[in-house]
Amino acid sequence: MPKINLDDVPEQTGTIYPPQYAGEMEGRSSKRLGPASGLTQFGVNIVTLAPGAKSSLRHWHENQDEFAMVTQGNLTLIDDGGETALAAGDCCAFPKGDGNAHHIVNQSGETGAFLVVGTHTPTECGHYADIDMKVEFSDGKAVFTRKDGTAIGDTP
Repeated sequence: MPKINLDDVPEQTGTIYPPQYAGEMEGRSSKRLGPASGLTQFGVNIVTLAPGAKSSLRHWHENQDEFAMVTQGNLTLIDDGGETALAAGDCCAFPKGDGNAHHIVNQSGETGAFLVVGTHTPTECGHYADIDMKVEFSDGKAVFTRKDGTAIGDTP
């Protein structure tokens, strides 16, 4: 199955974030092309952002590289360096461990989309720059805690 029919890939909404942060992902959807095509060494997703939506909470990865290319619309990269306008064809990359917390937001009035590719590793730790949270992935499960490792309750 070399050619992927995007109409056959289900669109996913929602988030794995703790409940108090889940609402921040409204207007974001994705198509997970990696699992749909049998890829196992890296993830490939098309992320669609409605006006006002964001790709994620601003974060960085210890062990996983990320690459993104805008495929539709005008989006904004927000990272530790500030804001950078992104248009169709523009790319950005985030090497593992660089500590540059980032996300992509749609500040325009039109829908935008981007392709994101990232490595898969057996374990991972992600850090969130703007809130007291980190995530650890192991055995296919995500565990969210505060930065000091204590449990996250129902309030931020």
